[in-house]
Amino acid sequence: MCKAGLFVRGLFAALGLSAALAAAAQPAAAGSAPQRLKVVGGLAGVNQFTRHEEPFWTETLLRLTGGQWSAEIVPFDRAGIRGQEMLQLMQLGVVPFGTALVSQSAVGEPLVAAPDLAGLNPDMAALRRSVAAYRPQLAKTLRERHGVELLAVYTYPAQVLFCKKAFNGLGDLGGRRIRVASPPQADWVEALGATPVTIGFAGIVDGMRQGNLDCAITGTMSGNTIGLHELTTHIHPMAVSWGLALFGANRAAWNALPAELRALLQRELPKLEQAIWAESDRETGEGLACNTGAAGCVSGKRGRMVEVRASADDEQRRRQLLSGPVLGRWLQRCGAGCAEVWNQTLGTPWGITAPASR
Repeated sequence: MCKAGLFVRGLFAALGLSAALAAAAQPAAAGSAPQRLKVVGGLAGVNQFTRHEEPFWTETLLRLTGGQWSAEIVPFDRAGIRGQEMLQLMQLGVVPFGTALVSQSAVGEPLVAAPDLAGLNPDMAALRRSVAAYRPQLAKTLRERHGVELLAVYTYPAQVLFCKKAFNGLGDLGGRRIRVASPPQADWVEALGATPVTIGFAGIVDGMRQGNLDCAITGTMSGNTIGLHELTTHIHPMAVSWGLALFGANRAAWNALPAELRALLQRELPKLEQAIWAESDRETGEGLACNTGAAGCVSGKRGRMVEVRASADDEQRRRQLLSGPVLGRWLQRCGAGCAEVWNQTLGTPWGITAPASR
């Protein structure tokens, strides 16, 4: 069995909490092996994990605690865990510390989707503003509904449109089959008059090659990594969404940690969060540069894609889609009280009021 499989098998065998709490009860004595936390991280193979999440838990924590604490970490998508299950597993304590993708967690908990609705954040500045406005609500939702302590909010690079054929703007996409990764993205695509096709990231290339997709929404650099710059011709830089992720802890496991370790994590995890956001901002720009063959391409493969620059009409359409079908369908999935939550958090800074619940 692979290391990741053994890691998660151990989590399930112990129902998470018993092993995690036993480990958390006492720090390591001087000269002894460090105590280890068990962490399920974000997507494997991307810089947000390999350059930031993994080294923080396996190296930085050990250094900051003078060798007393470290952690085992495995990406959820290499651990036999479906993204839709993460919040439930954290609530049960099977995953004591974990990273949950908002787009997938929103299937069972629509409230967490609000700060990254399709069309809400066309650039990084907008995303920062939305997350700041909604963060207290995220923390409240996770704590009260799932027994999870929110410790950090991560983001992946901008999710943008890659298309096989030329288009002049968002208004030209009607009738095309477009890969999506979440219900809000599907709402956005349908409102454009296109057909959403829900396919996992690993299936995008085959979908393109087999003619099942005309376009795909995915990350600027991740699209380059899988070769979309060779399979598509045009790219639109406006972010449809971003790919937020929530890092949190089962509250019982969190409370069982020594107070000094909790204080250290509350001090250091915001630094990790800032580093991941900076990485995502950099990758968004470099991904566009690589796909179009611009000079800013350093680590990716240079393509020859045409950048379809966002126009005033695109901006107007973005706002219309967000305030109309995207917000409306999210409210339907979310249920009673969600309109009030929106209006008290995101509605004011963006000037978009949700109709009162009936």
